Amino acid sequence: MSGPAILTMGCRLNIAESEAIRDLAQGQDDLIVVNSCAVTAEAVRQTRQAIRRARRERPDARIMVTGCAAQTEPETFAAMAEVDAVIGNREKLDAETYQRPFASSAVEKRFSTSLEANGAFGAMPKVRVADIMAVRDTAPHMASAFADHARAFLEVQNGCDHRCTFCIIPYGRGNSRSVPAGAVVDKARELVAAGYREIVLTGVDVTSYGPDLPGSPSLGSLVERILTGVPGLPRLRLSSIDSVEIDDRLFDLIAHESRMMPHLHLSLQAGDDMILKRMKRRHSRADAVRIVERLKAARPAISIGADIIAGFPTEEDAMFERSLALIADCDIVHGHIFPYSPRTGTPAARMPQVDRATIKARAARLRAACESQRNAWLRSLVGTTQSVLVERSGLSGHAENFAPVRFATPQLPSTIVAARITGLEKDTLIAQEAAS
Repeated sequence: MSGPAILTMGCRLNIAESEAIRDLAQGQDDLIVVNSCAVTAEAVRQTRQAIRRARRERPDARIMVTGCAAQTEPETFAAMAEVDAVIGNREKLDAETYQRPFASSAVEKRFSTSLEANGAFGAMPKVRVADIMAVRDTAPHMASAFADHARAFLEVQNGCDHRCTFCIIPYGRGNSRSVPAGAVVDKARELVAAGYREIVLTGVDVTSYGPDLPGSPSLGSLVERILTGVPGLPRLRLSSIDSVEIDDRLFDLIAHESRMMPHLHLSLQAGDDMILKRMKRRHSRADAVRIVERLKAARPAISIGADIIAGFPTEEDAMFERSLALIADCDIVHGHIFPYSPRTGTPAARMPQVDRATIKARAARLRAACESQRNAWLRSLVGTTQSVLVERSGLSGHAENFAPVRFATPQLPSTIVAARITGLEKDTLIAQEAAS
């Protein structure tokens, strides 16, 4: 199938939406779509680098920039000579955007009108970014093809109603809105019928799923409906979730349902209560430690990932040390460390800043602690047998706990095998053979 080249930055939700774009823009072989991320200043910088590299490699291609960075700072990309169009997060999922993406048309007029009404970008003809806060629907696409993955990423929610003081993403994604459960179950059935053995539920704030829908269903009720309604699905995984929103129903499924993968990635951000308060997070350090202890008591094999920010404004040495200790206290083996960078328009950008050298040093210490914790965990898995979903290459995959596995001999792609783990090389488990 012909279509655009897509460069995806950032989160799993962007991965899912890039696949939707691939379907929407079929036949646009001369088009490059850069699906950007705005979570940090570094993510925006990397997006600009990717655009310049794409132009050097394909000087005759048309380049369209979309995603959260395009939504929150379209003027940055409109000013780049390499860019032909800047498209907002809502517009990127509109099929009309790709039918005549750069010609003067009713679509162009509609988008230009919305920009002029917002009073921001009407003078930029190549910018089509409408008011994301006015969007009330979500996932009109719910992507059904994932060219490079054995897992399928299924969007169930978008946007965020919370306003953490460091975060620009609500202004890129809009307010929280959920996909009706029936539509999610139907799409999950399609994905299983297409051969996918694992589905990852994605969103901006997945655990906020449901309050905007009739009856206010919870994420736990959605998971139950998927598992009941799609009995042929062997593996269901959650993307990053907010630990404070794990209610009893969801906890019970994570702890006791074998088809729910024993792996959670928690949005923790810090391990000091004062910093958490200044971030406007809704949990305390004790809350984070407590939920992990409960999960591990109920399901010892579960692996924990977490996002942690280094050098948040006002962070003193003692505060940082409590975040550092959180890695061991919560047994974090999939750590994502983000050096803090101020995002224009957020409250944290106006707080007293930590100097960049200190932020860099603290991020390095956090990464080293995560690496040490992870290596010890991976070493503990040598000699065990792990259930592994084989990737499209047939040479690698991921265990249920999301440990990376490499096979010495090729396996049948997109199958689940019982792999005997015989060694560890760098960050990857080695499986000499699949157990019969």
